[in-house]
Amino acid sequence: MNVTVDTDKCCGAGQCVLLVPEVFDQGEDDGIVILLDPSPAEPLHAAVREAASVCPASAITLDGRS
Repeated sequence: MNVTVDTDKCCGAGQCVLLVPEVFDQGEDDGIVILLDPSPAEPLHAAVREAASVCPASAITLDGRS
């Protein structure tokens, strides 16, 4: 699985960070998501898919879903 984040779309809501802090973080100044791991390991895939589905800005894109 490959994860990308459109930081221009990100509204800084932080649901992704709460769900998968191993993959996502937020900037301290603006709250915009920081992608920590663009290719997370299999055990995190379900949580990353959930994070993408709850993103209010639809800023998270997944390729090669498993």
